[in-house]
Amino acid sequence: MDNYTKLKEITSKWKLLVAADIVAFSFQERQLKVLLVKRKFEPGVGDWAIPGGFVREDESLEEAALRELKEETGLARDCYLEQLYTFGEVTRDPRGRVISVAYMVLINEPASTRSTNSSNRGEPEKLRLKASDDATDAQWFPVDDLPPLSFGAAHRKILEYARQRLHWKLEYSNVAFGLLGAHFTLTELQRLYESVYNEKLDKRNFRKKILSLDLVEPIDKVLNELGRPAQLYKARTKKLKIYTRIV
Repeated sequence: MDNYTKLKEITSKWKLLVAADIVAFSFQERQLKVLLVKRKFEPGVGDWAIPGGFVREDESLEEAALRELKEETGLARDCYLEQLYTFGEVTRDPRGRVISVAYMVLINEPASTRSTNSSNRGEPEKLRLKASDDATDAQWFPVDDLPPLSFGAAHRKILEYARQRLHWKLEYSNVAFGLLGAHFTLTELQRLYESVYNEKLDKRNFRKKILSLDLVEPIDKVLNELGRPAQLYKARTKKLKIYTRIV
């Protein structure tokens, strides 16, 4: 028996599944939030989980991730997407041997939904969810106030890694703009960094660094906030750029 035949005989008994899981972040109400879906089927029916599902034979990993995101939440891709990591602990899934390839998606607010009056801004249309397929509900949760998760430690590990990766990306790239609308104030940008870093930043030093790196440029509009106009800015580019250090 040649090596190929031996290998085929051995692997024919293997039962290995590949899943694509998606950690979707948004910045709402001055908080970093993550998207969770309520499972319609076992295991964990009625519990909250990261959106995701099994990869089909005729699709790539990225195609599977985007399909699951749309099927379970109604969100379609027109946002930042990045493959995070592969999780392969043997007992991580009660359904059997499942390898999970995790993705991070950043959902921002489209300019068409944004008001220049802070009191008139509700939840953007792009962030409104519609559960379908194998989920009965989909909601945004603050990253520091999550419900119990259907897959327990397996999904917590993915979420923790995704948040750490987002922290790292904000330190050396302009990926933060993937969580903001087309126009924003420097205060909103600082609040985003503080939400991801989970710490307060010095206002003067933050603005000085952002402006010195030429990350943003002012537009001919202001935001009426607390009776005082705040200058609105836009990112000089939404294309990913790498820096030595931002904040």
